[in-house]
Amino acid sequence: MKRKRAFSIIHGLAVPVIISFLLAGCAGLAERGGKILDRSDQGEKISARYRYAGSVDGICGVEFHEVKNRAGKSSTIIVLDQFPTVKLRGTLPDSSGNFHLTSLEYLGGTLSGWNEFTLELSAEGNFKQQPDGSPALSLFSPLMPVRISAGKIRRSGSRISGEEALTSLRNRYDRIQALVEWMKEQEGVPATVLMGQRFFEIYWKPILLPELLPKKQRPPSWQEEGAQWNTAEDIRWNVTYTEGLMNEELRPLRNSGALLRDWEEAPEWIYLEYAWNSIESALQEGITMGRIIKK
Repeated sequence: MKRKRAFSIIHGLAVPVIISFLLAGCAGLAERGGKILDRSDQGEKISARYRYAGSVDGICGVEFHEVKNRAGKSSTIIVLDQFPTVKLRGTLPDSSGNFHLTSLEYLGGTLSGWNEFTLELSAEGNFKQQPDGSPALSLFSPLMPVRISAGKIRRSGSRISGEEALTSLRNRYDRIQALVEWMKEQEGVPATVLMGQRFFEIYWKPILLPELLPKKQRPPSWQEEGAQWNTAEDIRWNVTYTEGLMNEELRPLRNSGALLRDWEEAPEWIYLEYAWNSIESALQEGITMGRIIKK
């Protein structure tokens, strides 16, 4: 019964949000620009740049870069318009166009700081000229994450690095994966990626964190009368609502405020994990790109 109750909450909120993201389209994807940290000072020079400006499986705008760093080491980078906090890095294509993706680099800003990490991953792809002369990008294996191997955190005036940062980032990664797995199990949720991050947050915040919103924006099942409460992060959490909404693994995260901290400190990261399968599917589809030549 509790599961069905959760489904009814989500399904009732889906329709207006679906209308909103359909109106938004690919043109509304430049989000949180002021929070994204500039990477232009990393010392890498782009030697070749290719772009696909259309949409594949909801992913809008894909670029393939060949870059060289200050030490002279060359690599390739895949960047996506919807995820400006992310770089997929790999080897240069060989004579047959085959290359390997080796890591995902993430640098996302928040209201009080940023999260930065390198996630080792494994994937194989191909980038080569087609008979008509246009280059085509495709992956022919899944994007398999391995582990977070490096990272740093900035919270207000404090900087965290080394093993402390790794532990915190790996724990957050585990929590985000558990949350997203639960999200995708719910019935009636809108399309994964097309909504864009802004509408993703509009849709999920009233469900996950109704205590942060005015009463009229809370789900019908969120009731004060007869509810049990827990105070954490200076907020009174409706424990009764939590039990009717989430599985046992996630309930302590919401009631302790850990979910709130993840939502406030890593919103782009949550959306990235939510859209992971769509990113993978789009890159496996095969994308014909055009070369951008600097003048």
